[in-house]
Amino acid sequence: MGVYINKGNKAFRDIVTDEYVDKTSLILKMNATLNTERRYSCVTRCRRFGKSMAAKMLCAYYDKSCDSRELFVGLKAEQDKSFEKYLNKYYVICVDMTDFTTRYRNSKEIVSLIQHEIMEDILDVFPETRRKERDDLMSLLYRISERTDERFVMIIDEWDAILREMGTDESIITAYVDLLRRLFKGSGSDTVFAGAYLTGILPIKKYNTESALNNFNEYSMIDPAHLAACYGFTEEEVRTLAKRYGVSMENLKLWYDGYNIGKEKSIYNPYSVMKALERGSCRSYWTTTGAYDSVITYIQMNFEGLKDDIIRMLSGERVYVDTTEFLNDMHIVRSKNDVFTVLIHLGYLAYDEDVQECYIPNKEVADEMNKAIKATSWEPLAKTIQNSKSLLEATLSGNEQAVARGIEQAHDEHTSILAYNDENSLACVLSVAYIWARNEYVIHREYATGKGYADLVMIPRRNVAKPALVIELKFNHSTTTAIDQIKRKDYPAKIAEYTGDILLVGINYDKEAKQHTCQIEKWSKKGTRMPVVTP
Repeated sequence: MGVYINKGNKAFRDIVTDEYVDKTSLILKMNATLNTERRYSCVTRCRRFGKSMAAKMLCAYYDKSCDSRELFVGLKAEQDKSFEKYLNKYYVICVDMTDFTTRYRNSKEIVSLIQHEIMEDILDVFPETRRKERDDLMSLLYRISERTDERFVMIIDEWDAILREMGTDESIITAYVDLLRRLFKGSGSDTVFAGAYLTGILPIKKYNTESALNNFNEYSMIDPAHLAACYGFTEEEVRTLAKRYGVSMENLKLWYDGYNIGKEKSIYNPYSVMKALERGSCRSYWTTTGAYDSVITYIQMNFEGLKDDIIRMLSGERVYVDTTEFLNDMHIVRSKNDVFTVLIHLGYLAYDEDVQECYIPNKEVADEMNKAIKATSWEPLAKTIQNSKSLLEATLSGNEQAVARGIEQAHDEHTSILAYNDENSLACVLSVAYIWARNEYVIHREYATGKGYADLVMIPRRNVAKPALVIELKFNHSTTTAIDQIKRKDYPAKIAEYTGDILLVGINYDKEAKQHTCQIEKWSKKGTRMPVVTP
């Protein structure tokens, strides 16, 4: 068994003997590209989304030094006609670039060392091939392929690790990109390789507007094409696991869902889901120091509108982003759009390609983002969160004047993003004003009740002993009109299915007077008015 070639199937065997969610449909999609113009693929996903597991699976399937048939019994790939055609038919070179960045982090010769080690391993498999003085990896592979009529499959896991960790040294990056071009974009590439499969966090680096390897098919968090369901867990897969383990699907969805990847509108973080099932509780299992430090760096960048948009996303709003300008280099971030694009690739933001908007996908990521913000010197947000906590307390105690003042303050502090035009813009104000409430409530905008849509509904999370809130917003009307609409359309009846006590909150903004007013009632069959606390 080799270090880089003929690695065998042991790594994938360890995976399938545990709790394995079948992702072998990827094999069929890769088979369709072998020995064609589409033979070069680069799949990028955020950390812990199953990239390395998929690389081990492909290695086990294609590697001719082992027999992997038994590992695929009963799985999707086995049922396809291409399964037998390519099963264990190729010499596979499988490289994890993080191994090299860990060992040679401080070496300017890292690219030469990578080639040297892989070549030594290949020569052990092909001892009759003599290494020439000027050989590089590609020339050696080409001679072997010409002599033996064999083609290779090359798998590079975390292809962009060198760019992410050593990207400030231009000479190293140039040498590395030249190596990849030499391997996959040279005159002999199609002779040597039946296929190549790269994984990473970042898509292939762009110079100006062109990819360094523009012959690769790329499948990213932003543009996954037909590979969307091959990474991460789908809703159906998580539901099956939740039933098997007897855990709350609602909790798993709250914590780990929210990634809108291509046509798959509900993708879960697989690592975190499995950790939650294994340990019996939902919390943040998504911790990597490198990515966490990067987030702190990016959110502190002084791009116009950046911090305002992050506040909006923390409050549950979505923000437009142009992802086309980013050069796929974490060290070259030139605009707010670049910040959001790199955060999408890191998994700290999700992306809806239909409307070109980004957002925070779930509670796990929101908690991590909040931790990152607390580690910065961003005092305005800390103040916003503290004010939001006071606003929720005032709402729950029925202090109408304090609630009106709190909303007024939120509007004044964020006028750049909260300009009023209608009730929808007023709803944006409320989302920011109640940003802290997301710790204890699931907040819904435009909540369907059966008789209409409530503007804002806040339902307490499990084990939170607080009333639900139904908030109706009016623009140049009155709080009484708002409360009457809640009652007339019987909004509380639907919410009562999920919770106990409910507070009805009417908010109005008088544009001429530039004043917010508030009215709060406790919901009951008789519609009893809740006592107002005098500030």
